[in-house]
Amino acid sequence: MLEINETRIVQEGSIFGQITSMDHEQLVICQDQATGLKALIAIHNTVLGPALGGTRLWNYANEQEAVRDVLRLSRGMSFKNALAGLNLGGGKAVIIGTPSLKNEAFLRRFGRFIESLGGRYVTAEDVNMKTSDMEYIAMETRYVTGLPKNKGGAGDPSPVTAYGVYMGMKAAAKKAYGSDSLAGKKIAVQGVGQVGKYLLQYLVKEEANLMITDIFEDKLQEVAKETGATVVDSHVIYDMEMDIYAPCALGATLNDQTIDRLKCSIIAGGANNQLEDEIKHGQLLLEKGIVYAPDFLINAGGVINVGAEFYGDYQEETVYAETEKIYDTCLSILNAAAQQQIPAQQAAIAAAKSRIESMGKVKLSY
Repeated sequence: MLEINETRIVQEGSIFGQITSMDHEQLVICQDQATGLKALIAIHNTVLGPALGGTRLWNYANEQEAVRDVLRLSRGMSFKNALAGLNLGGGKAVIIGTPSLKNEAFLRRFGRFIESLGGRYVTAEDVNMKTSDMEYIAMETRYVTGLPKNKGGAGDPSPVTAYGVYMGMKAAAKKAYGSDSLAGKKIAVQGVGQVGKYLLQYLVKEEANLMITDIFEDKLQEVAKETGATVVDSHVIYDMEMDIYAPCALGATLNDQTIDRLKCSIIAGGANNQLEDEIKHGQLLLEKGIVYAPDFLINAGGVINVGAEFYGDYQEETVYAETEKIYDTCLSILNAAAQQQIPAQQAAIAAAKSRIESMGKVKLSY
């Protein structure tokens, strides 16, 4: 098994320095003046197979922020796909800008960039991207998944992602409380987008006491009406008395400013890269006695869904059965972390790297 001796991710500095520190294979810069497209495609590791990961559209503050995000996200996808038992490597794409940029020409041009990689990277939808956007991308490349069901695809992967997060949350509850029942637990869900919304449906059925927050007020009020959840201001969510904190928006909400404020026993949510610094903040959670379900472990339902679609053997019942295995994997990782007295993030990375390393002995990169 590989030793865990992670180099801290460089926030500023050379691109090659960041790529080297995270062991990436490739970073592709894409630009097209005619459509206004500015995108980055990061391929982290292809030992297990082609790098699969969604495309995120976000109005980054600067290019350095976009580079950092795509590198962290693609690295997380390598670990996510490995722990899910998929024959897929890790990759990710980010498009810099706002959703107003999207049109047929814009998306098809992006599809051509993906096609130019010859199958090393396979995309799907992520933040601010929809199944309908994948249709345009698919006009220019075969290396796309997450297509609408009426086009032969598996449709929106968010419900499956939410189911995996729910399984991971129950596993964390089993570890923390000795029972995986969530009835009566105070659960704060940060972000009620697609994944957060579907996660809440499971939590309502479990009769949990729910608090929700989101930066989009109209969406927040709509979900509150549907679920009966209490709306909490986004600035005070970290100060609320709760049993479980479920971050389901963007990453890095577990940081120097928030961890000391949290009053919870468990953190389990759908957001990627929840730890701003995976070494420092993973250790802080361990010291506080908080059971942390690593994000790339429990939010793997979506990639299980689109992976089955990509390989042409999609069956919804099978996909949900595979996603349900996240419960056992998560509990195993949490138990291993407790036995070794190390952060759960570290234990999960070790398990993922172990699979990649063992397969690397018999396979070459894709």
